[in-house]
Amino acid sequence: MTQAHTAQPPSRRRPDREIIALAVPAFGALVAEPLFVMVDSAIVGHLGTPQLAGLAVAAALLTTAVSVFVFLAYATTAAVARQVGAGDLASAIRQGMDGIWLALLIGAAVVAVTLPLAPWLVDIFGASDTATPYATTYLRISSLGIPAMLVVLAATGVLRGLQDTRTPLYVAIGGFAANGALNAGLVYGAGLGIAGSAWGTVIAQVGMALVYLIVVVRGARRHGASLRPDAAGIRASAQAGVPLLIRTLSLRAVLMIATAVAARLGDTDIAAHQIILSLWSLAAFALDAIAIAGQAIIGRYLGADDAKGAREACRRMVQWGIGSGVVLGVVIVLARPLFVPLFTGDTSVQDTLLPALLVVALSQPISGVVFVLDGVLMGAGDGRYLAWAMVLTLAVFAPAALLVPTFGGGLTALWGAMTLMMAVRLVTLWMRMRSGRWIVTGATR
Repeated sequence: MTQAHTAQPPSRRRPDREIIALAVPAFGALVAEPLFVMVDSAIVGHLGTPQLAGLAVAAALLTTAVSVFVFLAYATTAAVARQVGAGDLASAIRQGMDGIWLALLIGAAVVAVTLPLAPWLVDIFGASDTATPYATTYLRISSLGIPAMLVVLAATGVLRGLQDTRTPLYVAIGGFAANGALNAGLVYGAGLGIAGSAWGTVIAQVGMALVYLIVVVRGARRHGASLRPDAAGIRASAQAGVPLLIRTLSLRAVLMIATAVAARLGDTDIAAHQIILSLWSLAAFALDAIAIAGQAIIGRYLGADDAKGAREACRRMVQWGIGSGVVLGVVIVLARPLFVPLFTGDTSVQDTLLPALLVVALSQPISGVVFVLDGVLMGAGDGRYLAWAMVLTLAVFAPAALLVPTFGGGLTALWGAMTLMMAVRLVTLWMRMRSGRWIVTGATR
């Protein structure tokens, strides 16, 4: 927690420099996180196909269990940033601690459910008989790291609210390096197999959580903030997170429906869909980095009672979103002859993939604005509107996607439905932005 986060009203610093200073490290941290699973996959893959299949199932379950609680980062960022804007760092850190305590409580509950139900969860995911024992072993051990993973989310939100995205980047890089070393040593050196991979990940996640806690505790002591759990504060953090949980679950439902429809289209289409979804997710990381900057900046301006500054920052970040989307779209189109063969040499998959990929490329400017406005409204603490807007989007997308197998068009039509989904989000978020109802100033919303 650096001395740069002094308790003073936000000055009208050059917005582009501030956006870059927050977004670039945030992008690095976002990209580092998925590399944990990639390292695990690379190391476990050499143990055998059943082990890798087991890891795939367990990792999907863990990712889902953790990602639905991403509100721990988003809601904490907005609350802390408002207090920073109001010039009250002690209250900012106090609210951050409420989020961390909530993360520990949720993490303990998830572990209590996951440990006894691990075999059943693996079974409903359709793991084969040979993969099931490995998936169960990995899931049970890795679930012990869920409280640490959720603490990392909440603590990341604290630092983002304090306008610090560099520390999360450094912690993510350190965690990634430790995870790789531990996995290699425990899987092969200690001969623990897939269990070693799980323990390596748990140790790395606990280490990351401890680093974050040290940083936050030092800040709390420096500014005289209490570290004790506060029932009212934890309850307020949970209430602020519920709408964002609904939003996240609705978005996850969109992705699950898209994958289910692609599977119904056939093996070629689902293979092509998985490649496109991976590229779409990578582009989303870049756009989400700008959204994270938006959460921190908007929350700070509103906390400082600077409605004009918030509007100006929102306007500039929308321009950044459009520009970033255009650049990403062009990169996807120009680079497709280079990266498509890296994913598959099957010409039928490539032929299916290319038209849908063009749809994705054309939709990137829309995505850029959507991600930015999502971040702006999160920073404003406008979670209730975001929840209902995403539920409406799901209601429009679901029938459009489910009708694709009936009316034809294949994977290209499915990604047309995904573009429709993003367009609906754009309309709902733009209407909210234009209304100005998200602008509620003060230390709390």
